Amino acid sequence: MSDPVLTRRDGAIATVVLNNPGKLNALTKDMWRALADALKALSAEHALRCVVLRGAGDQAFAAGADISEFKRERADIEQGRTYGALVHDAMRSVAECRHPTVALIRGACIGGGLEIASQCDLRICGQSSRFGIPIKNLGLTMAQGELEGLLALAGKAVTLELLLEGRVFGADEALQKGLVTRVVADDRVEEEAYAAARRIADGAPLVARWHKDFVRRLEPQAPPLTEAERNEGYACFGSEDYRIGVEAFLAKRRPVFKGK
Repeated sequence: MSDPVLTRRDGAIATVVLNNPGKLNALTKDMWRALADALKALSAEHALRCVVLRGAGDQAFAAGADISEFKRERADIEQGRTYGALVHDAMRSVAECRHPTVALIRGACIGGGLEIASQCDLRICGQSSRFGIPIKNLGLTMAQGELEGLLALAGKAVTLELLLEGRVFGADEALQKGLVTRVVADDRVEEEAYAAARRIADGAPLVARWHKDFVRRLEPQAPPLTEAERNEGYACFGSEDYRIGVEAFLAKRRPVFKGK
């Protein structure tokens, strides 16, 4: 079996690849764990100056979670909490990487893929890239640890639009909503993303790290969540609607939710 996440280096620039191209880089439990491990290891490398995150192949950055493993890995509230802790750890590892990060986005950037991209410092995508978070169709919530980065990036109005409508849309709208930094022709995405990485790497590395710290420190800080509030982030896994949503997705039919 191939590695769920690949890491390679070119001088002071590292590339982290979400590696599940046969499923449009749909995110598995192993991929979340490997992503966290990769970013933590890279963050500890003093000589590194920039990290590029991308999906394997040219069809997707990541098309959301691998729903085929939900019945095995996210079957109830306790499993959901355990799985959610892995996702939160991966998100935090990307967000807190001390080196600047660039998301190279080709194709689909959906659900968990968009969550990961939202934690990067820059997001550069192709004209045909697609974005959205249609988890409402699964009866699934985005727990607070995942929601935090998206909310900081896009703000309340856009975040609620994404979550409540579940609509998938194109690159120009993503740019207008502030979800991406730059949109370029599809055949120039890789060139532009690595050009940005090289511009970052050419600068003073300590200054880049300081600026990341300064911006993070100046962001509005919400009060810490209570244990009850954190637990509510995983209550969906005990709902009938969640079971209906997952079964409907796997059977390729429209879910009919019951609100319980």
